[in-house]
Amino acid sequence: MPDAAEKMPGFNEKIIIPFWSIMVWLVLMNTSMFNVVMPSIISDLQISPAAGSWIVTGYSLFLALSTFTFSRLSDFIPIRKLLMIGMMTFGLASLAAFFSNTFLALLAARIVQASGAGASQALGMVLAARYIPLVRRGRAMASISLAASLAFGLGPVVGGLLAQKLGWNFLFLVTCLVLFLLPVFFKHLPHEQLNKGTFDFWGCLFVAASTANFMLFLTTLHFIYLAISLAAFGILWWHIGRAKAPFIQSDLLKNRSYLMIVFIGLTAFSAHFATLFCMPLYLSEFYGKQSMEIGFAIFPGAMLSAVSAIFVGRLIDRFGTNLTMILGNVLLLCSTTLFFLLSAYHSSLTVLAYLLMSLGFFSLTASISNELTRILPAKQIGAGLGLQQLINFIGVGIGVSIAGVFVTKQKHLAAMIKYQNTFLFFAFLSFISCCVLLIYVFKKNKRNSFTNSPLSAKTKTPD
Repeated sequence: MPDAAEKMPGFNEKIIIPFWSIMVWLVLMNTSMFNVVMPSIISDLQISPAAGSWIVTGYSLFLALSTFTFSRLSDFIPIRKLLMIGMMTFGLASLAAFFSNTFLALLAARIVQASGAGASQALGMVLAARYIPLVRRGRAMASISLAASLAFGLGPVVGGLLAQKLGWNFLFLVTCLVLFLLPVFFKHLPHEQLNKGTFDFWGCLFVAASTANFMLFLTTLHFIYLAISLAAFGILWWHIGRAKAPFIQSDLLKNRSYLMIVFIGLTAFSAHFATLFCMPLYLSEFYGKQSMEIGFAIFPGAMLSAVSAIFVGRLIDRFGTNLTMILGNVLLLCSTTLFFLLSAYHSSLTVLAYLLMSLGFFSLTASISNELTRILPAKQIGAGLGLQQLINFIGVGIGVSIAGVFVTKQKHLAAMIKYQNTFLFFAFLSFISCCVLLIYVFKKNKRNSFTNSPLSAKTKTPD
């Protein structure tokens, strides 16, 4: 089966992988560039930090849904058709965002952007697994991963430079460049046939309704949104038990080990992206930094996370996931604590704290993905990783929403205190995550020791 990739009509791996890497770089730059220009956007559009957080939160929510949706649709709709739809949506929305001069117009453009952006990440994994032989698959995925790392590393610098010299609207012209890649993909992607399949539209709708209303509750503190969110989740749970091919598999929601690992990932994404939301705001407000200076403050940590990919994988292979998960979580706890204690003293200490956070975040998230492939049955790995990715993106939205509310509701306090209180909250959240991880590792080791014990061997039924 692996050699079948070379026989697929129209598929040219040597052309597709470099261009796919460029596409992923441009799409992910759309995320990392905008963190550094949030102070400018909030100031130009004259909105509160809580409202401004929705520029990130709305994007994250729809990116989460679109990534999971494109992955599920690829089971019966050709990859080439899905990618054309996704990237045209993303590119045209970027063009519309360039001309946006009001908050609602910008938010709408960002949501439409996110609806298409999920295609680049979701379909890349499917393409590699389906058409690239195993002996070359590692190199192909490494190329795409490198592009993703460079996007997060260079994004803050490119975003800060463009925003300071031309204005934040011009960042959208960079992401419009994906439109020029489409003819290459149309010509060289596999010519697949449309297959019969079903998509759980109602399940997707209930997930969106539950999550969006929960985030609205976080940013407005109106309990009507919480009630709607809980009602939508209740209907979703009822729906999952009755749908033939549910949007979310019920077995995953009953797996306690899986839920513990996913919770740890959610807290990591929440803390990390809440910090990326707050850093530009307080560097601008408290230290008077411009967009380009903010970009260079984030750059070292972002590049460290890219470089750490070289040795984190080796650590996992040599020592297993327990060590790297604990190390990553402890670094996240230490970094959020350092942000709370030191960020008011000097801006350079922010760079140090973010270096630790970047290393901890990458170590933890890489370990979590690896751990899930070890604890899930083979038939659930695809769905399990897809749901994990969905929840991670939702975690981004939740973290940024909470940070936006903290900063807005404490605007009467001294400039730095409101940010320190925000970091204290996420330090506490990281502490809870560490506790959950230690419980998980303890139960895992206890379960493994029992499995390998002579008593366990005696109780096994002979073949």
